[in-house]
Amino acid sequence: MWWMYALLSAIFAALTAIFAKVGIKGVDSDLATAIRTVVILVLAWSIVLVKGSLGTVTTLSRTNWTFLLLSGVATGLSWIFYFKALQLGKVSQVATVDKASVDIAILLSVLFLGETLTLKTAIGAGLIIAGTLVLVACV
Repeated sequence: MWWMYALLSAIFAALTAIFAKVGIKGVDSDLATAIRTVVILVLAWSIVLVKGSLGTVTTLSRTNWTFLLLSGVATGLSWIFYFKALQLGKVSQVATVDKASVDIAILLSVLFLGETLTLKTAIGAGLIIAGTLVLVACV
């Protein structure tokens, strides 16, 4: 089931790039990011409220809070830089480089989470890097 959510994430990430490129024309990229963030804020809290998950907020540990807040900071910075890059570059270039996050995530998961780097994962990551380099060099 996880792969269906991952596929939906990829589809909506692709739509994000297209919609954002059109939407930021003539707009400050930081303002565009702020508007996008408000939409996400309303959407995410609406889902929490509809699902009835708000009550579980009291069960979060200090570690949960710390790393969720750090994740939020990282997400915010990612969006700010992503929108600035989209404003300055082509979607095909920006989205390609942005997807290098897959390789970085694999590396960090091995270094900090102790995940095993299998030969299959290493080859896949290498192919992603190679594809990124080809697409960026040829665009």
